[in-house]
Amino acid sequence: MSNSIIQLGPWQLATAAALVVALAVLTWYMRLGLGSRILLAALRTVVQLFLLGLVLEYLFSSSHPALVALVALVMLLVAGREVMARQTRPFMGWWGYGLGATSMFVSSFTIMLFALHFIIVPTPWYQPQYAIPLLGMMLGNTMSGVALTLEHLTQNAWRSRAIIESRLMLGEEWRSAMGDLIRESVRTGLIPIINAMAAAGIISIPGMMTGQVLAGNSPMIAASYQILIMFMIAAGTGFAAVLASWLGARGLFDERQRLRLERLRPPVK
Repeated sequence: MSNSIIQLGPWQLATAAALVVALAVLTWYMRLGLGSRILLAALRTVVQLFLLGLVLEYLFSSSHPALVALVALVMLLVAGREVMARQTRPFMGWWGYGLGATSMFVSSFTIMLFALHFIIVPTPWYQPQYAIPLLGMMLGNTMSGVALTLEHLTQNAWRSRAIIESRLMLGEEWRSAMGDLIRESVRTGLIPIINAMAAAGIISIPGMMTGQVLAGNSPMIAASYQILIMFMIAAGTGFAAVLASWLGARGLFDERQRLRLERLRPPVK
């Protein structure tokens, strides 16, 4: 059996793109209002992934730590913006941006560095072939978990403001008044990765394992790496969700522990 990778040319990619165009036409026919969003997302996918390929080719050839750090910083900044954009009522100002970015930075970067230093141990430890893909998978999944956590927290704090204020008037601190919402928000943020781990290997073949198998690597080696990635993503998402929910809940109160929902941006109509 040959292990050479089958190259994909413009015609093969155009054929796959036709499926997305067909989906956009179907949503237009059903009046779902998603056609332009699907096409724009597909265009962004093409441009962003080809640019990423060019950047990684240069990065892999140079392996300079400053370039690795720069790429990691750009990935974090864009992920922070995406977390904010996925919320109906994000926090206003830099607090809303920094909330998601800080949570992802603390969790994703810490776990990635732990894996590089104590589990994979490449030489050098910042080798971009390992560091950048690991961070990308960590940030991509952690981003979704943090966005879901904050969305659940802010939306339900808005709906339950009367209950929260009643508990505050009864003498409870903000931690106690928001305790149930914080716990439910963390549970919501962890649902996708829990489902992904439960389905991995039976219902779905995860992306990294698929890529390694298609590249001709041993399925057992691919499975080992995928297990590592799933565990890293689970830990990163969990820690980030806990931190984001706590910081988000604290940000809804002033120094006198009064609920300040005006710090949330009104939903766009």
